[in-house]
Amino acid sequence: MNDTEVLIIGAGPTGLVLALWLSRLGVKVRIVDKATGPGTTSRALAVQARTLELYRQLDLADTVVERGHQVPAANLWVRGQKAAKLSLQNIGAGMTPYPFLEIYPQDEHEKLLIERLQGFGVEVQWNTELLELSQDEEQAVARLRLPDGHEEDCRVPYLAGCDGARSAVRKALGIGFPGGTYQQVFYVADVQASGPALDGELHVDLDEADFVAVFPLAGTGRARLIGTVRDERAEHVENLTFEDVSSRAIEHMQLQVEQVNWFSTYRVHHRVAQQFRRHRAFLLGDAAHVHSPAGGQGMNTGIGDAINLAWKLASVLHGKATDELLDSFEIERKAFAERLVATTDQVFNFVSANGRVANLLRTRLAPVLLSRLMAMGKVRSFMFRTLSQIGLNYRLMPLSFGTAGHVHGGDRLPWAHDETADNFAELARPCWQVHVYGLAGKDLTGWCAARQIPLQVFAWSPAHEAAGLARNAFYLIRPDSYVALAEASSSTAALERYFTERSLRPC
Repeated sequence: MNDTEVLIIGAGPTGLVLALWLSRLGVKVRIVDKATGPGTTSRALAVQARTLELYRQLDLADTVVERGHQVPAANLWVRGQKAAKLSLQNIGAGMTPYPFLEIYPQDEHEKLLIERLQGFGVEVQWNTELLELSQDEEQAVARLRLPDGHEEDCRVPYLAGCDGARSAVRKALGIGFPGGTYQQVFYVADVQASGPALDGELHVDLDEADFVAVFPLAGTGRARLIGTVRDERAEHVENLTFEDVSSRAIEHMQLQVEQVNWFSTYRVHHRVAQQFRRHRAFLLGDAAHVHSPAGGQGMNTGIGDAINLAWKLASVLHGKATDELLDSFEIERKAFAERLVATTDQVFNFVSANGRVANLLRTRLAPVLLSRLMAMGKVRSFMFRTLSQIGLNYRLMPLSFGTAGHVHGGDRLPWAHDETADNFAELARPCWQVHVYGLAGKDLTGWCAARQIPLQVFAWSPAHEAAGLARNAFYLIRPDSYVALAEASSSTAALERYFTERSLRPC
């Protein structure tokens, strides 16, 4: 293991995706986890469109879509009746190749990631626990307890803590984790059932303050129930069974539960680590931020952390960037995590609020208002962009510069396609590249050729204008498919300045 360049602590989705991306970029990784093996139960379900877009770089997107389940609609229930039906069919049409809500349970997701990681010759080392962590100017040193009980010092240039909300890495670094804990106890159950709520759609019971949602899974009659427990039962969470918490869902949604495959209870925190980086160690996923499950953002945000950090680590380790590039990881991802925690807090507090007024707003006003809002194209687009994370941007941050058309440096490259070309096709390669929509000047063509930067030139079409791209402008795309530089002119001076000022080499 002496040639390991990045040690990853934690083999959940965040750690596995980081290991995959680094392996894809030629970085030697070691990934360990104190668990005995991959998870067999999970809470995370949604795989958002932005995650699927990025999964194209690992040839994962098609498999996830094929094995998962697309949710056509969300139903809101009040007093045992459907009060509203919100269509999700092609809700993101024209914005992404994945204009839908995809359900793919975390335990199945992890198995797929482990399988793909094995294709790079990397095996997760289970039963391996981090005991101590120290650092100097040259390396991080992790004291590990191996499966046989022996201890080992693993010395690596960089270490990534992907080890969850109770992160041993975060504690070893002495990084604070301010925030709080929701008073509600959550339960989650994987069931085989029948009834009107088992129709492949999402169903949410808005009655009273005990939130209950039925998420469809691939296969006939399979569903995931997620709910809250607010009364005196929550005081004895360790003794709760499915029978203790399922009566409301069964009564209100007329569920006939035939088999409970697994059941668990848990509490949810809303916290953001004070730092995402300390010297040669990084925090990602739940080790860095935890929040309400509202909107299915948690797992996807951790995966986003991993992809953001992976190409930066690879650039530094391959001598194409200085260590300063790694500072941008915290700048970009911490800002998003803080916004996400605030937003999910607001949504969850509305759904779970107590009191007569809150109950009236939730059961009377919300179904009517949401039905009307979802019928409006702009509202549907806004909601999809927000939940799918395709609206996430890094504007006004160190790696983002310029504007061309409606696209700013730091934006996700807009998807634009027609019968002749799809501008996302070339993004499968995780490298720096330049896009031009229209005509590329000789200077730009020569500059890219001299530096071996792929130049993609697309014949101008109405699809490009509709996506907000500017004709004949150029867009420098980062390896994670965000726009680094948007330049309306064809001058290569801006490109040269971009790389020089940030001490970056594109190849």
